[in-house]
Amino acid sequence: MRITVRTSIDNSKQYKQKLLTWSQRFDEVLWLDSNGYDNRFATYDAVLAVEAFTSFQTDCFDAFHQLKEYQSVTKDWIFGYLSYDLKNDIEDLTSQNFDGLNFPDLFFFQPKKIFLLKGNVLETHYLELVSDELENDLKAIETIDDNHIHKTKSVSNAIKISLRIHKDEYFDKVKTMLAHIHRGDIYEANFCQEFYAEDTVIDPLETYTKLNAISKPPFASYLKLYDKFLLSASPERYIKKAGLQITSQPIKGTAKRSINKAEDHQLKTNLSRDVKERSENIMIVDLVRNDLSRTAVKGSVNVEELCKVYTFDQVHQMISTVTSKVDVETHPVDIIRTTFPMGSMTGAPKISAMQIIETLEATKRGLYSGTVGYFTPDNDFDFNVVIRSILYNQSNRYVSYSVGGAITAKSDPMKEYEECLIKAKAMREVLEG
Repeated sequence: MRITVRTSIDNSKQYKQKLLTWSQRFDEVLWLDSNGYDNRFATYDAVLAVEAFTSFQTDCFDAFHQLKEYQSVTKDWIFGYLSYDLKNDIEDLTSQNFDGLNFPDLFFFQPKKIFLLKGNVLETHYLELVSDELENDLKAIETIDDNHIHKTKSVSNAIKISLRIHKDEYFDKVKTMLAHIHRGDIYEANFCQEFYAEDTVIDPLETYTKLNAISKPPFASYLKLYDKFLLSASPERYIKKAGLQITSQPIKGTAKRSINKAEDHQLKTNLSRDVKERSENIMIVDLVRNDLSRTAVKGSVNVEELCKVYTFDQVHQMISTVTSKVDVETHPVDIIRTTFPMGSMTGAPKISAMQIIETLEATKRGLYSGTVGYFTPDNDFDFNVVIRSILYNQSNRYVSYSVGGAITAKSDPMKEYEECLIKAKAMREVLEG
């Protein structure tokens, strides 16, 4: 049972900073921020969940069945993530590549305290057993001043970013991927590479704040689970359920920004007309349509937006919006299981692409290209795609970020490599200065 209280906030932007600063006293924290992005599918401007009452983590074996059980029994808000490697639970696949982060494959928790911000209205959902703490918590949040918000630990550690796959090796691997495509094994695959730093200490909140300020994406997230952190500036929604409507918004197609207004407009126009980028996007839209059809009411799958170009602070992105309707009896976890991992991060056909990806990539993806989000007590959910993200294992002193791109028959290895560097720019800037 939760106690719900609504209060008015004077300055929601400042209040978000206070909330996030206050949350650092807890071991389990999930913060989701739309950064004021004008999105008709958004339910909240920001969401904060802290302090586990119950939690559940597992490896990939039987993971979706166990998650289904946990979500059904809890019948409450649960927040957490699914890593890319849960593909091994859905299909006969494995993940044998190097893993420097060692996150559990799946983690969800039922928070004692939830904060939902929409406009200037703050809605708090506290479990009854901690409801007497609400008044003091709100006072503590309110009394956080600007000095406290911006105060960060001074860490004297020069961060040296290394590449898991070097440039020449990257070209060789893309050529191997192209050989698979020309042979007809796949049409498209998302090939990713890791950038990492060992024996490194960072301030996770400071790093997230800087990354978010550079990118201001609609699906930003800050996850703290004891010594493990996700600092994400994701622009991509994986999947959302609102009532009986399902919405998925795959991104395929990226162009850089320019400070010159006319040139920037031209870059955006060029992206919208780019035959290769459009074909990449349409292939993934077909894949997403097929995935959604597995739980959809017959005839309800619909492409609402095809190859629409959206502008973000760092890049222009080509995004499509696919929707469907589900039956009231359809379990929310089944909708995720039948669409996971996100098509934009795999390829087509999906299983063949994932098999080939595994042989060519050098790093276990883990949480990268997985998803972070929440389920509501009404069986609704909202999940992003974990891209443009920094992952940090504090105990291992290991920092990692990965980037990828879709390889198709028309791919030029040099252009693909350059696109990876564009996507990596914000993360590298934040870590190296």
